[in-house]
Amino acid sequence: MVSQDVFGFIGGALVTAAYVPQVVKLFRLKSAHEISLPFTIILICGMACWLAYGLVYHLTPVIIWNAASIALLVAFLYAKLKYG
Repeated sequence: MVSQDVFGFIGGALVTAAYVPQVVKLFRLKSAHEISLPFTIILICGMACWLAYGLVYHLTPVIIWNAASIALLVAFLYAKLKYG
């Protein structure tokens, strides 16, 4: 691992971890009325683009954390569609 990748791993972990409390809250409250569907879809598309970028340039931190973020955002979208 290149030493500069440390920033990518730390930053990616923090940004991805930021979604966890919101996803947990959505499923715990079973309410997603306040969540914007276009926001969620656009965010997933943006993360997918970052994931593709990481794959093209073989950027491990970008690949790992954007894949994890997409998984959390798909759960977010599911909650929005189910409870929103």
